[in-house]
Amino acid sequence: MQELIVTLLLAAVILTAALFLFLAGGGGEKGMTRKQKKMMIRILIAAVVLLCLQFLTAEMFNGLDGYLFPSAGRWARFACYFADYLIIGYDILRKAYKGILNRQVFDENFLMAVATVGAMALAIYENGEYLEAIAVMLFYQIGEWFQSYAVGKSRRNISNLMDIRPDYANVETDGKLEQVDPDEVEVGSVIVVQPGEKVPIDGVVTEGSSSLNTSALTGESLPREVGVGDEVISGCICMTGVLKIRTTKEFGESTVSKILDLVENASSRKSRSEDFISKFAKIYTPAVCYSALALAILPPLVRMLFLSQPAAWGVWIYRALTFLVISCPCALVISIPLSFFAGIGGASQEGILVKGSNYLESLSQTKYVVFDKTGTLTKGVFEVNGIHHATMDEARLIEYAALAESASSHPISKSLQQAYGKEIDRTRVTDIQEISGGGVTAKVDGVPVAAGNDKLMRSLNIPYQDCRQTGTIIHLAIDGSYAGHIVISDVVKPHSKEAIAALRKAGVEKTVMLTGDAKKVAEQVAADLGIDQVYSELLPADKVDKVEELLQAKRDKTQLAFVGDGINDAPVLSRADIGIAMGAMGSDAAIEAADIVLMDDDPLKIAKAIKISRKCLGIVYQNIVLALGIKFVCLILGAVGIANMYLAIFADVGVMVLAVLNAIRCLFVNK
Repeated sequence: MQELIVTLLLAAVILTAALFLFLAGGGGEKGMTRKQKKMMIRILIAAVVLLCLQFLTAEMFNGLDGYLFPSAGRWARFACYFADYLIIGYDILRKAYKGILNRQVFDENFLMAVATVGAMALAIYENGEYLEAIAVMLFYQIGEWFQSYAVGKSRRNISNLMDIRPDYANVETDGKLEQVDPDEVEVGSVIVVQPGEKVPIDGVVTEGSSSLNTSALTGESLPREVGVGDEVISGCICMTGVLKIRTTKEFGESTVSKILDLVENASSRKSRSEDFISKFAKIYTPAVCYSALALAILPPLVRMLFLSQPAAWGVWIYRALTFLVISCPCALVISIPLSFFAGIGGASQEGILVKGSNYLESLSQTKYVVFDKTGTLTKGVFEVNGIHHATMDEARLIEYAALAESASSHPISKSLQQAYGKEIDRTRVTDIQEISGGGVTAKVDGVPVAAGNDKLMRSLNIPYQDCRQTGTIIHLAIDGSYAGHIVISDVVKPHSKEAIAALRKAGVEKTVMLTGDAKKVAEQVAADLGIDQVYSELLPADKVDKVEELLQAKRDKTQLAFVGDGINDAPVLSRADIGIAMGAMGSDAAIEAADIVLMDDDPLKIAKAIKISRKCLGIVYQNIVLALGIKFVCLILGAVGIANMYLAIFADVGVMVLAVLNAIRCLFVNK
């Protein structure tokens, strides 16, 4: 019955391997690597040879009493099986030998080599079946190939991010484009990016307009329109027009280089779960080796010396070899790092860069999220949000305000000019006078105009109307009479309110906002977004102090995440359990200090990152329970002689394949 099952399995392996090779075609990015393809060919050849030998053995060796090899049938039969064994297992034997030479004996290669060579030796001694030894090695190699393919699949998801690495930069020389290494382009150089090419270095558009594909950086499918004066970051793909870009950074300091560095170094930062598995394997592997040795020697000695029974060395050595095959910790050693690797890959597809699996694990325990306001929950740009008590046409009022403020470089002035939307004719403005702490007075088309706060209105003895709306209030007096006021405020990001609700739904217990803004403005924003607690009028050092207080107040096993974007947020990002930076518009210092970077500045991604981390950790724990549970049951069965090599194959390779398949689920993020 067992031989029939193995025969059917071999037939299934042959068909599956042939199908994989057919679908893989030339290999490459979407197929198998050359190494995987070579391994699959070995699996296919070994399975075909073993199936043929199994048929010949069953039908000819036994039925015809050695007719096939009448003089040396036993050794010729061994030679055929041993050749097949070497086809499928020579690399495992080589790795085991190197491990012994390097004094790193106790690994899965050593276990598999000892178990299968021992099984082959027993078969020679008893003139028994070689099927078990080769089948164990064959199915182990299938499991290893499966693991390699799964790692490759998750790595390709991260490699999609690696595709942002530019191969060259176009520099215009004597009217001709010359392709140069991006490392050779100096700051301030003008580069040309044509449709279909990657933006190689961060810079500002000096000529042209285009749509940029930012999906590799942000995970967003919508293109971004850019024109003269717009900042562009490296890694985007130019889709339509030709752009001339003046570089603002060297290639080594550009966005694309920093992202690649983050991703490439992510695997070096291990989680607590991975450290536990590494330490567990170092203790577990030698322990089971010595246990198997004891199982092979002690029971026969006890039977001979104390029970006056036959030693039955063959039975107990077979049980010890079965015990070794079952004990291989492949499922744990492979699936746990693979789960985190796949989780990081799945997050990167969504524009969430996690610098290491340790941060992914900590993020899953986050219960407190602290936000900076400007540039994190708000856009960090001032816009006109309202015009009240206007005594003239609103467009006309904005025109007077923009012209009066035209000489100022203050963000308030820029927001008024943006609301005006036309080119400023400075010849229309005369007698500009800036009133410190109050505003400006000027003449627009010869008409006296005063634009500023209530302090300016009082100094000019002009009655004004108070405003209940939160923001910066610009009162206007035209020709000595009050003409109304304009409300200017920082604009809340479209998804900020939704992000706070999503965090609460994801199990975050408390949300806090820290800001240097005035108390009235901060409380209004916090109320609009549904934030639990707000601290206002803070200096950068005050933010660190507040985070320290929150860290001391939280429960021991919970984690606190801080989300910020500015250079003044870097100390807080470093101090928090988890630092999350806005990557698109955030400062270099904030991105450097953070543990997680959101590439599109969307706060809604924070809840998604927490969900990804919790899904990943859930899969890790599932794999630990699955692997250890089945291992220990099968080890007991193997020790008492109930489990044979076929059950050992399931306990080792079967559990590994199940764990790897489960780990791959981390790649798929729920939208």
